[in-house]
Amino acid sequence: MKKLTFGSLIFAFCCGMISSAFSQPAPQPETTCFESRKGASEVIKRDLQPGWPNVKCSPLTGAVLWWGDPFDGTVPMGKMPLLDKIPPGHAVVKPRSEKIALMPMCGVACHNGVGPKFNPPKLPTSKKPTPIPTMAAMVPDLQNLQHGRERIWCLDCHHTTQRNKLVDNFGDPVSFDQPQLLCGKCHGDKMRDWRDGIHGKRIGEWASTGKKRWFTCTECHNPHNVQDGARNRGFIQIAPETPPQLPKGMKDAKHELLHGVAQH
Repeated sequence: MKKLTFGSLIFAFCCGMISSAFSQPAPQPETTCFESRKGASEVIKRDLQPGWPNVKCSPLTGAVLWWGDPFDGTVPMGKMPLLDKIPPGHAVVKPRSEKIALMPMCGVACHNGVGPKFNPPKLPTSKKPTPIPTMAAMVPDLQNLQHGRERIWCLDCHHTTQRNKLVDNFGDPVSFDQPQLLCGKCHGDKMRDWRDGIHGKRIGEWASTGKKRWFTCTECHNPHNVQDGARNRGFIQIAPETPPQLPKGMKDAKHELLHGVAQH
């Protein structure tokens, strides 16, 4: 009788384990949405704390609608000309170098300065376009480079010997996390507006001296295809979100057509 009881217990235990395993909910697929443009500023939705997600994604466009913590995953922006008055740590950016899959290949596997073809490094001698099937396959936009309308080429932006770096006006390497130091070489007016908060995007504390996350140039603009979209400039426009619901008792939003300050 005791043997039968023990065997029954073992059988029941095994059945319980199997039932528990089958009753476990299947893992949910990851939700990915983008902050500025698809493929460049994508973020995976996760919980910062139980019930507190890091982002809320739009079911219409897939764009981020709300940040649970605007400083999640950010680092200090680094030194920027004419921004030395910002308190240390108050200007932060989200590093992108680790997300650029081609960087290890560019800087280590191919353009590493060693090997029979690169000793000494063999560099192009003119700006005349040369078909490079390998590059065209990795970055299709390069086949029809729409930047500068054929007035610039690769090594105007990428460092000649450190291909996992950009290059500034003085030929010094620039991190991919600070593309503004490169873009400002030609787009000085946009650089000025970006510094002043007129151009671009920032999120974080409201006060002018508060901590903010700054969005850098390439988070919004594709440097290999800047003439994209219906306007043939900037970046592809996304569908607008549904307007917010009007307060109870308000029939329309005509008040938005009136300026808040009296005109004289």
